[in-house]
Amino acid sequence: MKISRIDLWHVKVPLKAPFHPSWIPGFAQTENRFTLVRIATADGAEGWSAAPAMGQERSGLGQLLGPYFLGERADDIVGVRQRIREMGYLGWRCGWLEAACWDLVGRARGVPVWELLGGRGGRVQLYASTGEVRTGQARVDEVLARMEEGFTGVKLRVHADTLDQDIEQLRSTRAGVGDDVILGVDANQGWRVAVVADAPKWDYDRAEAFCKAAADHGLQWVEEPLAMDGYDDLARLRAATTVDLTGGELNNQGLPEFGVMIERGCYDVYQPDAVFTGGIAETLAIARRVEAAGYKYTPHTWTNGIGFAINLQLYACSKHRDVKLLEYPFDPPGWLPRERDGVLKEPWTHQDGWLDVPTSPGLGFEIDRAALGRYGKHYFTATPVRVAISAVLDKGIATAKALGKVRDKRLADRSAALDAATVDPAQAGLDALGITPLDAA
Repeated sequence: MKISRIDLWHVKVPLKAPFHPSWIPGFAQTENRFTLVRIATADGAEGWSAAPAMGQERSGLGQLLGPYFLGERADDIVGVRQRIREMGYLGWRCGWLEAACWDLVGRARGVPVWELLGGRGGRVQLYASTGEVRTGQARVDEVLARMEEGFTGVKLRVHADTLDQDIEQLRSTRAGVGDDVILGVDANQGWRVAVVADAPKWDYDRAEAFCKAAADHGLQWVEEPLAMDGYDDLARLRAATTVDLTGGELNNQGLPEFGVMIERGCYDVYQPDAVFTGGIAETLAIARRVEAAGYKYTPHTWTNGIGFAINLQLYACSKHRDVKLLEYPFDPPGWLPRERDGVLKEPWTHQDGWLDVPTSPGLGFEIDRAALGRYGKHYFTATPVRVAISAVLDKGIATAKALGKVRDKRLADRSAALDAATVDPAQAGLDALGITPLDAA
């Protein structure tokens, strides 16, 4: 399973209508943009992953990724995570790349990733996650439409200038839709963005007043009411309110940072997204830590179809999958399954608010090569020959040859050690993080 080729694309999928994400006030999004990676072995096995992008900011990633990943074994999760950690020393957040290795291993072995992770199949229930701020009858109509489609839960977005305006949305929505639907709300204060228009910044008093109002109007949760690193205030707020506090979707230091949040008691429900929080193994370790501490886990999934697939596989391994709903990004007319899922042959389409956990190998999707040709710009290929030529041009033939010899020996020694071990390398990657199967969690 040695990685022998890496390909990268910039992908831009046009939206049918402009989408105005609540987390970037003033921004009209017209495309779903992401960076797409494919890793492959010499015998044709391949794995895919993706991360959201504003544009082409990862144009130089391939020059780093080739030397770090080529020759590594995709099933050596411990080794892959170490390479990603080393890339992080240079400022690159690349945990999302690890998912491509799990995808490749699952496809090569003919099993879904959730099975490799010790999860289980079946169906999962979803909540409709809105993305735009709406008020008054427009919000009521939206929730009623989602209920008609079979969803039992809907997440609202608030981002008004004043506390009274935000509370009024809660009041009017609950009054307009009744008590038969689960409502949650995302305040988008965890990682405030004010790059286009100014964005309201909540202090503790506003967050507490809002959370108490949310409880009064029967909302089940409030998501990210304060900055994601405001641990003391989050713990204080959780102690002062009865509504569930949720968050943790983008905390980029993975298990160590989540360990601090868990110890402080920042949230009732933790929402790590494997695209951002270190990859699949790291995020499953976070989920197990959350569960062991008596809290709940359900992931953030608002990226693209591949990001949703990654987190769906992890949710299939969750102890709380039968008591918590899974986020389903859906906000017509701008954010629809076909455009959200971009270059997948089949979008993740719900059935009356439910979704079957995929049983096909890997992450459970197939790439639509025609769509990739229309929306993707292939910008980098790494192969051993290409990397060797680049090294010679950069370092000179003698130095490049010496470096290659040392690296080749390390890779050969590592592969031999993995072959001699009695534990499957992918399983060893889980064992190293203390991850137990779902039935033992």
